[in-house]
Parts: sequence; structure tokens; C-alpha cells
Amino acid sequence: MTDEAPEVAGDAGVTDAVRGAVIVGVTPGEPPRVLREAARYSNVLGAPLLVVHVDVTRFVTYEDPDGYVHSAPIDMNIGGGEADLERVRAEAGAVLDSHGIDWSVRQLVGDPALAIKHLAEEVDARLLVVGTRKRGFGESIREFFTGSVAARLAHRQHRPILVVPLGEPVPDDEEIWPA
Repeated sequence: MTDEAPEVAGDAGVTDAVRGAVIVGVTPGEPPRVLREAARYSNVLGAPLLVVHVDVTRFVTYEDPDGYVHSAPIDMNIGGGEADLERVRAEAGAVLDSHGIDWSVRQLVGDPALAIKHLAEEVDARLLVVGTRKRGFGESIREFFTGSVAARLAHRQHRPILVVPLGEPVPDDEEIWPA
């Protein structure tokens, strides 16, 4: 892992070290398979790995001309994403430290698909990696209203996307989204 501090999309701190990176979007507690697949492609492509967590409890208020992004919480009573970021950093370290690749962590804010798209443009990413959502009624409802991050990325930018399945596959004779 590099010693870089976490950055928010748009920070002036984008360095050549992350140009052409493989970007992997993760959430705290996500199965390590997503990180392992991202590490494998990072190694194959000879590209650094940029582990990204998007704090959906904050939104971008404005961006300075030098690229620094200012954000504000959606709800003043909701705690910030610092704890989530530290959990993502620890989980990533447990999976990636043995892979021998350059990786770093960055926190973004706002809509996950748009934040990852913006970062991918900024660093000229070579590949985007995301996991599927867990099965369940609550997740189905959330996806109905917000849409799939992978599908939204596929329609809003030109980079290849690797979608890593999580959990057990749905049998062919079972409805994916029961009525």
C-alpha cells in the first residue's frame, strides 16, 4: 500500500502513481472476492489498484478551480463516513497486502456511479470493478429505486466494467426479483 492519504474525487492530489489504475468500488463488510478479483486484474494489467469507498451520506456542494471538492452531509444527524473508510482500509489491507501490488484507498462522496465515473475520468482508469448486491427483499427495493451501480456505470462511461457476483447464484427456475 502506498502512504498516500485518502482523497476525495477531484482533489488536486491526483498523482501519476494512480494514472491508468484499476478502480474497485467497495462497501464495508463486502466479501473479499471483489478485492481479490480486482487485485488479479491489476496485476495482469500492470496497473495500480485504487480501492474506492463512496460515502452516500454526503454530497458535493462545489468544486474549487484547483480541483478540491467540498461536501456536506445530507443529514446533520448522520455520522460521517470516516468509520466506514477505516473499515474499508483495514479489510483491503487484510486481502491485498499479500498480493504484491501497489494499492491505495480513496473516499468519494455522493452518488456511487457518478462519483466512480468522475474519478475514472480523472485518473484515466483502465478497468472498473464492482460487486453485485446481496440478494434480499431490502436490496431489491433499494435497487428498484436507485438502480444498479454496475448498470449505471455501463451506460454513463466508456471503460470496461467487471461485475463480480456475490453470494449464491439464483437458480434458473427462480425469479430474481419476486413480485
